[in-house]
Amino acid sequence: MNAAELGRHYLDDVAVTFRKQKKLAEQALAQVDDAAFFRALDAESNSLALIVKHVAGNQRSRWRDFLTSDGEKPDRHRDTEFEAAGEDTRATLMARWEEGWRFLFDALAGLAPEDLLREVRIRGEAHTVLQAIERQLVHYGQHVGQIVFLAKHWAGAEWKSLSIPRGKSAEYLAAHGVAVHRPKEGG
Repeated sequence: MNAAELGRHYLDDVAVTFRKQKKLAEQALAQVDDAAFFRALDAESNSLALIVKHVAGNQRSRWRDFLTSDGEKPDRHRDTEFEAAGEDTRATLMARWEEGWRFLFDALAGLAPEDLLREVRIRGEAHTVLQAIERQLVHYGQHVGQIVFLAKHWAGAEWKSLSIPRGKSAEYLAAHGVAVHRPKEGG
């Protein structure tokens, strides 16, 4: 595999990974009602709504004009992403969420393998395109984990597992033809 093929493979793979993150978050969010969407664990915690608002604001800033302007846009007001506003409804926040992901996927689709080592800036700090992508992949992964955790907490006993349910690993593996070898006790 040459460098161009490797670069193309990376860009395709990272797009798939971002899509999986988005889907996981949305499957979790679908399991909570509007009251839980806006509920915080305590005064210092973010609600699901604020996490969605923050991710959307980050994506809009980072991915809009990705190659040509700093990833921290002058029209972004990050602190307000962590404040509930009167106009914030689940529908408006989810529309912003979709817009943010659209900016991300459009930016990725416009990249060529040779762009991966180009320089972009985030808050004035130089990054290669590859570093900037990885930075956001980690950042969104952290927030998706928060979304899943909070949604599961608020859904309680109604929660539907997003992966292999607890206590069902052997059953899942057997159904998928994977042999499981358990160590013998005492040996």
